[in-house]
Amino acid sequence: MSADRAEGLTRTARALAEGEVSSRALTERALARIEAAQPSLNAFKRVRAEAALAEADAADRELAAGGPFPGRPLLGVPLAVKDDMDVAGEPTAFGCRGDFPPKSEDCEAVRRLRASGAVIVGKTNTCELGQWPFTEGPGFGDTRNPWNPGHTPGGSSGGSAAAVAAGLVPAALGSDGAGSVRIPAAWTHLVGIKPQRGRISTWPWPEAFHGITVNGPLARTVADAALLLDAASGSHRGDLHRPPAVRAAEAATRDPGRLRIALSLRMPFTATPKRLHPAVRQRVVALADRLAALGHDVAEADPDYGRIGLAFVPRATAGIAEWARHVPDSSLLDRRTREAARMGRLLGGAPLRLARRAEAALHRRVGAVFSTYDVVIAPTTATPPPRIGALAEMSGWRTDQAMIAACPYAWPWNVLGWPGVNVPAGRVAGSLPVGAQLLGPAGSEPLLVSLAAQLEADQRWYEQWPAPAQEAERAA
Repeated sequence: MSADRAEGLTRTARALAEGEVSSRALTERALARIEAAQPSLNAFKRVRAEAALAEADAADRELAAGGPFPGRPLLGVPLAVKDDMDVAGEPTAFGCRGDFPPKSEDCEAVRRLRASGAVIVGKTNTCELGQWPFTEGPGFGDTRNPWNPGHTPGGSSGGSAAAVAAGLVPAALGSDGAGSVRIPAAWTHLVGIKPQRGRISTWPWPEAFHGITVNGPLARTVADAALLLDAASGSHRGDLHRPPAVRAAEAATRDPGRLRIALSLRMPFTATPKRLHPAVRQRVVALADRLAALGHDVAEADPDYGRIGLAFVPRATAGIAEWARHVPDSSLLDRRTREAARMGRLLGGAPLRLARRAEAALHRRVGAVFSTYDVVIAPTTATPPPRIGALAEMSGWRTDQAMIAACPYAWPWNVLGWPGVNVPAGRVAGSLPVGAQLLGPAGSEPLLVSLAAQLEADQRWYEQWPAPAQEAERAA
């Protein structure tokens, strides 16, 4: 296996199973890369060097005993998870300052990764309580984009995205409450899957942020993202949402057939100023043109979103208020977090109940587009990634306006709880990646994955890597 670039998840798992490399060697390599990149990228909040090497040694003993290894598709593979997920023995600060106690046990998603054989090398940085599409804060510093370190990798799963894009780990888990997997995937040239609500458990939360937040994979290829999705998928008995199982990795090997695809460029209503950047529009339209060239029927059409934002804000802010109660010292929270938590406490009663009840009508309204089309393709973001610090010192209202202007496309699918897949759409000035999202109705991960894999075979985006950190810093 190549030592200068991290191999993909599928290739790494196969090499381990076939005895080409040891888990300890891969884990040592990942830890060395993380240490070398931390000063420039700052992708990790916690690095579990000693524990990860012990897990790797245990995996090597199992591998040496010979296979097959049923239910262990990631045996010995080093992975990372976002710091909103509990890892036994580690604190879960979720981007906040303060003295957080270590967790006594893994969350369900991490438990399932371990059951699949994965080695957890560390926890990646996220903005405070996952609120913003940038990964910066006084609790950990600035996480930077491997393609251009003067810019953000996005958020809130920015640490996971930066780690995968830079080749520190072959794949990582993030979470998506308003685009927080898809946005950083778009801005770091990755595949990012926001699965159906409940596909990957959020336990010990029965649901996260009142159902808008889900866990999802980030990887360089569709097959790798699908493999990680399958490994992490499954329910805890306490989960409120338990969708039927899908086999995403198998779908990544199938032709999607001829599909009816709606190209949607219209932004959902937010009553705030926003504009689709011309370069982003050009890249997304070009990707839609490639889908047409591949034999699909592509036409411009938009879902009828209505006033879907009224069903988002109470759920998001009430979720922030709940999380804020678990912070050891709330005085250390960003002033914008404290404002959002106050709003969440105000909206956490009748407005939240109304927001939840509106979901069925929204499913019918927005889902009507799927009576004519199989898939929607839309921009993942309206702009390329902002510069580091561009949103850091703004007021809460100005931050919300800037955030909506940059990222108005992703969050409606969180209200609906339906799947979406970001795929790379190319790069714009400054070597900055942008993306497009493939969107479907409930349970459509296999269809979206197979379409993304077909597009990947045509575009071969996985062949492109960011420049080494030193060269990228000079370019910035």
